[in-house]
Amino acid sequence: MKLLGIGSRIDHPEHGKGVVTNVSSKHYWVTFIDGGLETIDLDAEFEVIEAAEDEVDTVSFFDVERSLVSILQKWSDTHERVPLADKWRGGKLILEPGDDLANKEMPIDTFFHKIVMVRDRLRVMEQKINSSKNLDDQEKVDLQQYITRIYGSLTSFNVLFKNKSDQFVGERSKS
Repeated sequence: MKLLGIGSRIDHPEHGKGVVTNVSSKHYWVTFIDGGLETIDLDAEFEVIEAAEDEVDTVSFFDVERSLVSILQKWSDTHERVPLADKWRGGKLILEPGDDLANKEMPIDTFFHKIVMVRDRLRVMEQKINSSKNLDDQEKVDLQQYITRIYGSLTSFNVLFKNKSDQFVGERSKS
């Protein structure tokens, strides 16, 4: 059995005339003039009015994953992938309370992701401050200094970053 390609025109005894709009391993997706979109089995009875070449619209898992990552990045606060330093991969963060309470454990990857989200949201805040039309220049400078101090407070977490360029940078001394 030769598969019909996308764009093939058919006449189905029940649904009437339509165009093949997608092909899967078991079905044709056909948009019928009177009935809209229907799926029919590949071996269903119908008349071929005009056959298009066997161009099955297939997408690899890699393509789907890449598209999904792109969409998620576009609509989230994270704009890039930031790698965790190799020595921390698979590790865990253990918080041990001073009294006899149970320890709290968390995968370092999860903790690191939250730190990166804080960093990215600070960057978005910087951009919004800089582009704000409601703040005067002095207010923008004051808010930028607060953000710079926040970055400085977060430099303790730089040990988690694989790339130095991804790390937090606070105020530098003028020596």
